[in-house]
Amino acid sequence: MDVAESTVRVHQTEQSRLGQVNMNNIPFGKVFSDHMLIAQYQGGQWGAPEILPYGPLMMTPSLAALHYGQAVFEGMKAYRTVDGRPVLFRPHDNYLRMNHSAARMSMPAIPERIFMDGIRTLVSLDADWIPPQDKGSLYLRPVYYAADEYIGVRSSDSYTFAVVTCPVGPYYQEPVSLLVNRDFIRAAQGGTGSAKCAGNYGGAMLPDKLAKAAGYHNVLWLDAQEGRYVEECGTMNIFFVIDDTVVTPPLNGTILAGITRASVIQILRDQGYPVEVRPVSIFEIQSAWQEGRLQDAFGTGTAATVIHISRIGFAGQDMELPPIHTRSVSRIALDTMNRIKTGAEDDPYGWVVPV
Repeated sequence: MDVAESTVRVHQTEQSRLGQVNMNNIPFGKVFSDHMLIAQYQGGQWGAPEILPYGPLMMTPSLAALHYGQAVFEGMKAYRTVDGRPVLFRPHDNYLRMNHSAARMSMPAIPERIFMDGIRTLVSLDADWIPPQDKGSLYLRPVYYAADEYIGVRSSDSYTFAVVTCPVGPYYQEPVSLLVNRDFIRAAQGGTGSAKCAGNYGGAMLPDKLAKAAGYHNVLWLDAQEGRYVEECGTMNIFFVIDDTVVTPPLNGTILAGITRASVIQILRDQGYPVEVRPVSIFEIQSAWQEGRLQDAFGTGTAATVIHISRIGFAGQDMELPPIHTRSVSRIALDTMNRIKTGAEDDPYGWVVPV
């Protein structure tokens, strides 16, 4: 998209910071691009979106989002193709999921033109911040929060939608280890588990901290009702390969409808792999591991894409997964996803959207 063609008002920075960034060594989520998108909802209607130089937002200690957690966000990426073009991956799915989250948190829907036109204009303006396709990607963080200055438990009357971007390398530098946690829950039926709201992640930080202290990368969550069915990791959806069949938990209202998850299911089914979306208990995983039938386990998410799981800690025992070179399913899923995103392979699904 040509920035001049956009209906988004653009105020460009006077001095780019791009020259200060080493694209060969990018810490995840700590280096931000030159610009940000802002749109305000007040008086029952949305104002015109603007792109401004990246910087602080004005807010007061009475901001409703700080007190009552009325805030949702998304994670998405822009890529550079093998011929140098900037593209987005399934942005409309992020738009739909953000409004699903907003509805659960009693927030007005974001208009498609603000979300899609705003993001495409922002990425077009900061396209030089997208790393070379073999070095990383540009992570996009849309965030949407209550903006009333008010102390009282009710839905806000005003809201702010913002998008920041940052060049990133890999989220995980190595295969991840997971610790099954039976002392805490992430979500329950009727709760906010399927919404990408800020509170879901705030409540997960203590269990995550405890898992890291025990020598694991992340938590593997179980269901709240019976404490036996696998749900998701702290940052990813999860897949297992048992007896040559791919198994992943269903979207039952307590886990996030991952866009990478949906993409991997489609890719694997189209390549002839049997994929079962069904409840899977941690005891089934334990039995499959003990009997040598657990062939692979991997996580999927925007930040991680597809990441191998090296071991799962449960009931005082570490289930060590097979060596990565023996795992065809997760390697094929990762390779196919990367090739489609970067234009090295045809996109038969219409997932890749040019900027």
